[in-house]
Amino acid sequence: MAADAAAQGIRERDADGSIAIVGEEPTAPFPRPALSKKLWTDPDFTYDDAALDTAGSTGATLHLGRRATAVDAGLRRVTDSAGDVHAYEHLLVATGGHPRRIDGLEPGPRVLYFRTLTDYEQLRALAADRPAVTVVGGGWIGTEIAAALHQHGADVTLLHPDDRLGAPRFPAALAATFEDLFTDAGVTVRGGVRVVGGSGDEDGVRLDLEDGSTTTADVVVVGLGIEPAGRLDGLDVELADDGSIVVDERLATGVPGVHAAGDVATYPDRILGTTRVEHVDNATTMGRVAGRILAGSDETYDHTPYFYSAVLGHRFEAVGTLDASLETVTDELPDGDDGERRLVVYYFDDAEVVGVLLWNVEERRDAARAVLAAHERPADASDLRGRIA
Repeated sequence: MAADAAAQGIRERDADGSIAIVGEEPTAPFPRPALSKKLWTDPDFTYDDAALDTAGSTGATLHLGRRATAVDAGLRRVTDSAGDVHAYEHLLVATGGHPRRIDGLEPGPRVLYFRTLTDYEQLRALAADRPAVTVVGGGWIGTEIAAALHQHGADVTLLHPDDRLGAPRFPAALAATFEDLFTDAGVTVRGGVRVVGGSGDEDGVRLDLEDGSTTTADVVVVGLGIEPAGRLDGLDVELADDGSIVVDERLATGVPGVHAAGDVATYPDRILGTTRVEHVDNATTMGRVAGRILAGSDETYDHTPYFYSAVLGHRFEAVGTLDASLETVTDELPDGDDGERRLVVYYFDDAEVVGVLLWNVEERRDAARAVLAAHERPADASDLRGRIA
């Protein structure tokens, strides 16, 4: 998505310059959020509704199903896994990341490390038989996929390592509410479980658990986050501890002609400080700015992104850090028109508010950003209630 946005940004300033996109995935850029949300939950929403048409709208040449294997920054050339060499004036590294793997559990016909359109198509075909599915991971992807598969008739078990589903992110009371959404719907939630291995074939999958036991399923979907794909042979850029690429406010890497954007980029946010954000708002906004910069703009990236999730009829958005080990204040707002519960949760450390969660609260992201931009902690933390109406 960052690559598509960059091509759009280039075209805002340069109608004629050539654009090439080398992509490891075999399909054109596609909106990732739809793969775990709307393509499952909205029967009237189709592939064609979501497709970006990068080549048609920007004239970019797509080189798909091939990795960038080496960069010669001196000669300004990229070599891909097919052996082709691409010359460039300006290079944008928007390589995102690869799903974290479980040792010994290889992807296969019934084991998916869910991230791509190809993964969605494979899982959608498997879901047609209403299988018994085990989802590994209690984060955004794991919970969204578990909810989507349950709504499509699968018998879903969700494994996660915490005491409560959502416990690393939500205050205890809200984590209990979040888990109840799944158990009340009929999803089997097993907390305190770590998967350490397993194997799968055409007939099913066995998972090996940390306590020495095993469990089986027709299909296993793993959603444990990603590892940034910032390491490219020959590209001598500064890497953060997590393997992402460090960029400045103009998304430059320090290597002449080379910028980075999207999930792979650690950047200086004007409100949050040095950070990296794995979500669509950052990928598309940063990508578009990067494209304009590559095409000659003198702007900087000054957007503070938000992230969101939607499961079982509830939507929540957030800006900043959601860490349940921090102090929190929960503000109960009046229920929505349909009776849904609406909350604002403020997360703060010794110095300031560092995160805001909007639970079933829409169109208040700028207000959340304003709270964070103040860089203050009230003397009485309960004074935070009412900041966002």
